Amino acid sequence: MSALKPLKALWSGLRHSLRAQLLAWVTATLVCVLCLNLYFSTSRAREAANIVTDNMLLGSARMIAEAVRVDDGGNVEVDIPPAALEMFDTGQGDNVYYRVITAWGTLISGYPDLPSPSREQEGQGLSFHDHNVRALMLNHPLVGLENDGGINVTVAVTNNGARAMRHRLLLADFESQLILVVMAGIVTVVGLRAGLAPVMKLRGAVLASRRERLEPFDPDMVQTEIKPLVLALNDYMQRIERQMASQRRFVSNAAHQLRTPLTLLATQASFAARETDAERRTEALQALTRSTRQLSRLAEQLLTLTRAEPGSRAPRAEHIDMAATARKVLEAHAEDALRRGIDLGLEADTGAVVVGDGTMLREMVVNLVDNALRYTPAPGEVTVSVATVYGQVTVTVRDTGPGIPESERDHVFERFYRVIGTQQEGSGLGLAIVREVVVGAGGSVTLEDAEGGGLVVTVTLPAATD
Repeated sequence: MSALKPLKALWSGLRHSLRAQLLAWVTATLVCVLCLNLYFSTSRAREAANIVTDNMLLGSARMIAEAVRVDDGGNVEVDIPPAALEMFDTGQGDNVYYRVITAWGTLISGYPDLPSPSREQEGQGLSFHDHNVRALMLNHPLVGLENDGGINVTVAVTNNGARAMRHRLLLADFESQLILVVMAGIVTVVGLRAGLAPVMKLRGAVLASRRERLEPFDPDMVQTEIKPLVLALNDYMQRIERQMASQRRFVSNAAHQLRTPLTLLATQASFAARETDAERRTEALQALTRSTRQLSRLAEQLLTLTRAEPGSRAPRAEHIDMAATARKVLEAHAEDALRRGIDLGLEADTGAVVVGDGTMLREMVVNLVDNALRYTPAPGEVTVSVATVYGQVTVTVRDTGPGIPESERDHVFERFYRVIGTQQEGSGLGLAIVREVVVGAGGSVTLEDAEGGGLVVTVTLPAATD
């Protein structure tokens, strides 16, 4: 196990270091190129050694052939020139073999069992006396020989000199290639350092301490290939900046909205504690109860709005029957509607199913119905309709209240915004919650005037496909 620790450390460094990964890829490429070059160099060195050996064999065979003569008695004689054999003395201990025969096979000189290559004047690898040799054959005409015959000269040499020549050629080629690889590696390391310098500069800018604002980075500080990353980072910071600004406004508004009912609660409690008249104390306690309920509703809406914001909770993909959801919400608000003198009705189609967060979708319907009941005077009507149209589920809430002026409709979805002149108690969070939930579910919400007066709020959501 201890032997694997260096490998694990190396693998960890490669996985977490861009510079190490690039260097590893470049090194692997250079090593592969070096191996291929060595393979081809070995082949070229073998060919070069064979060509040199064949030329020496041919020269030796010609020298021997030219030394063959016919004497006055018609006998063929040969005096082997020492240079014909000494040319193979390269200091590698090679053995030289030769054979000289007439055209009809009479041995003139040399080794009678020396094999002949299959082609004339072309070197060939053979085996002789348990040695691998390189042999070459030469046919040479001889004047004075009967029937104008000729002689056949075969010269062979062991491969020690050729092998040493191949090694020298290969070593020289390897040294030059190794120098090139080392130089390429050095240039690569320097290039990586220079190429990653803008990235390290960007890293330093990101890690700059005490940045009071998420200011965008200059895309020109990095290479073209990394500019999309900088642009994406700038866009991400802008979204964070907007979210932080929204959160600051939300906290400020929430603190302001909570301060008033908390102050009212403290005043009412103090008044009830000082009051000696039982009837007036009862009225003060009832008012205290109503204020407590309003504060509880406000806290509940604040929590719902926080949960509805993107990224605040894990996304859910539940199949929700919007007709059943609307029915449960209306059953919970039936007593409140009856007390207010409002006719609360439901018109729902079956099969109106959407995919989303069931809790958030229920809160959306709750806030739509609560708003409609709150702002509809008695006697009035609030009707909730659920239908499926062209692959879309629509949830429509109609009321007979005062409606919302068209000039105010772009603002009522803002947090804590209330239409000027509104007398009903409310936090201004209902429609803000509706919008957050609808947008999170991939839908849309619209406001329209109802026929005969009132408001129509229509929520459109994608219907479930399976």
